[in-house]
Amino acid sequence: MENKELLKKCCLDMNIDLSDEKADKFMRYKDLLLEWNEKINLTAITEEKEIVIKHFADCISIGSKFKFEKGASIIDVGTGAGFPGVPVKIVFDDVKMTLLDSLNKRITFLEEIVKELSLENVICIHSRAEDGGQNPDLRESFDYCVSRAVARISVLCEYCLPFVKVGGTFISLKGPDAENEVKDGENAIKKLGGKVEDIIDVKIPFSDLDHKLVIIKKVASTPKAYPRKAGTASKKPL
Repeated sequence: MENKELLKKCCLDMNIDLSDEKADKFMRYKDLLLEWNEKINLTAITEEKEIVIKHFADCISIGSKFKFEKGASIIDVGTGAGFPGVPVKIVFDDVKMTLLDSLNKRITFLEEIVKELSLENVICIHSRAEDGGQNPDLRESFDYCVSRAVARISVLCEYCLPFVKVGGTFISLKGPDAENEVKDGENAIKKLGGKVEDIIDVKIPFSDLDHKLVIIKKVASTPKAYPRKAGTASKKPL
């Protein structure tokens, strides 16, 4: 099965109708990812079919359980090579997407992706999450925050919840241990103004991958002290 067809079938399995035009954008994304990966470290996954399933379908799976309304503002914190923000933007092309990463080389790559794929209403920001979360232009200004970062929930919430406006939602793609992470992070979630709304099981088609979407509602403003200075959240989790 060709990569494009594989991606379209994955989407169909997840009740997402991916047009040819959008599928072509993913294929161009894949090619650019592999091209740039030779110059800067973007992904350890370099086999094309694995990129389609483990990166693209994995990120798109957010859309199998969650439909973003037209014009919604979304920030992807610690986006890296654009995951999950770019796939979400390609599928939900009428949202406003902000991609935030601490490494300028990755931001340069993402700016190239935005240009090459003709993605509109996308902003790429070079910043650490801790600095961005204290920036008045960004703080509590987004309807949604999405993240596929590897940090534990207690740490991730300190990075991500400050960006979400009260009434908004933080969606975290997590592994099978998500329930335990949420339990350990109860104090942090509450302190930062969040409330766990749901933990949803997600199965990635044509693979043995399954993960969980942790849905956290922003129910109160994040206290001004958070996020703390760079490196503090991971060293001293709440």
